Amino acid sequence: MSEAVDLIELCASGELQDGGPAVAFDVVYAGQRCRAFAIRYEGRVHAYLNRCSHVAMEMDFQPGQFFDDSGRWLLCSTHGAAYAPDSGACVGGPCRGGLIKIDLSESDALVRWHTGPQLKPIEF
Repeated sequence: MSEAVDLIELCASGELQDGGPAVAFDVVYAGQRCRAFAIRYEGRVHAYLNRCSHVAMEMDFQPGQFFDDSGRWLLCSTHGAAYAPDSGACVGGPCRGGLIKIDLSESDALVRWHTGPQLKPIEF
């Protein structure tokens, strides 16, 4: 039996521009509170835990800035690990696997993230 998935409203679609700043949000992943981020790349929205696979630390040096100057890769600002924006796969630098992807959906001009067995919203 599969676990129910909730859709959590994240932002208006217009807040995510191709290659632009990310929208940050907090999640509980595997029982730990983590930062996550959503971006738009080639017209589609994607989200990942803000955790480099090389060393488990946040990747953005300046809030919301993940893309390299070309807008083609997501970079860890500390060690230069590079990831594909559409899959989170490691494409260069000191990576130990890819980024942890968070499922998103976009409809009615809203972006929503999907909970799962290991991924929950922060409860206040």
